Amino acid sequence: MNLRDNALTILQETSRTFYIPISRLPDRLLEAVASAYLCMRAIDEVEDHPDLDNFSKSQILRQISLNLQAGTENSTKEDFAFGLVHREILPEVTLRIGEWALLAPDSIAPRVWDATAAMADRMAYWAGNNWDIRTEIELDQYTFSVAGAVGLLLSDLWNWYDGTQTNRSYAIGFGRGLQAVNIARNHGEDLRRGVSFLPQGWTIIDIHNYARRNLKLADYYTQSLPQGPALDFCKIPLALAHGTLEVLALGKEKLSRSDVIALVQQITR
Repeated sequence: MNLRDNALTILQETSRTFYIPISRLPDRLLEAVASAYLCMRAIDEVEDHPDLDNFSKSQILRQISLNLQAGTENSTKEDFAFGLVHREILPEVTLRIGEWALLAPDSIAPRVWDATAAMADRMAYWAGNNWDIRTEIELDQYTFSVAGAVGLLLSDLWNWYDGTQTNRSYAIGFGRGLQAVNIARNHGEDLRRGVSFLPQGWTIIDIHNYARRNLKLADYYTQSLPQGPALDFCKIPLALAHGTLEVLALGKEKLSRSDVIALVQQITR
């Protein structure tokens, strides 16, 4: 199995939300977006690791960031995974970050490294502060650092591939909206591990409203896209985010598998 096919297999195992839209992209764009997603999944798994303390999380994330910042056209997969502590408990997707970093075409790979390095540094900051979010401004900071910036990267990837122009402010809102839906969906689980991403005084209704405001920007972003792979990609996670928010408001935990299949079929037919 070649790296591209193996990356898609790992992607399918880690995210039903993004496997479908990524797998439908044309080849070179698929490699770039899959590279970005898996690099960011690699650091996300560190941020969420149940057996790592916050100091160790920060240490690993900063090392990954430094490795990516040192990337050159001659870098090997080992270079990107250099110096990682606690390797024995890190998941496969994290240990293979060097392979994901090299999956993107050479002409755009450094942009993926740049975005992942910046995100890893920001995650390290938040882990070091135990994700202490007290105000909406701090929530905006966090959601930008782990998701809004992904919207900016995707805008760059669309432009690199076929010149597609996008509104970068809406791109940030897109990322923030998806992250806010994740925060709402995982709130109970996060509380059990001693973390809350809700600002002081906020209820679950407030984070739902925050998600809706930002998903409105995601709607604007998507509606402005021309026909093509960027639009085909964005429609799927956006519809799943709206659908998830609707079922959460009804007291359910998440979309069922049949719900996801029905939504995707409706969008892609």
